Amino acid sequence: MELGVDLVEISRIRALAKKNPKFLTRVFSSAEIAYCRAKKDPWPHFAVRFAAKEAVYKALGRAEIPLTAISVDRPASGRPVVRLSGRPARKLKLSLSHGREHAVAFAIRL
Repeated sequence: MELGVDLVEISRIRALAKKNPKFLTRVFSSAEIAYCRAKKDPWPHFAVRFAAKEAVYKALGRAEIPLTAISVDRPASGRPVVRLSGRPARKLKLSLSHGREHAVAFAIRL
């Protein structure tokens, strides 16, 4: 079993996106962008997904997986699901949380 964790400042993600408009499309899938933009305040949702990508990357321990291949889906059950290159990653579990200033993600590879 491998664990990955990442903590992100929400303001950092907002600043990166405002400074570089292509940041969002370089890091997030179109489904992730649509999900986050549908929220009243999208930045905590972008930040927690960024943290999730980093946590999954660390849990996998493999440098050959780009962040763009990792995505987070939120099905009707509400439990976040990790997708690797569009396919559900069955051996990965994910927990996400965010507050006013930070977002955190934990990923466990079973």
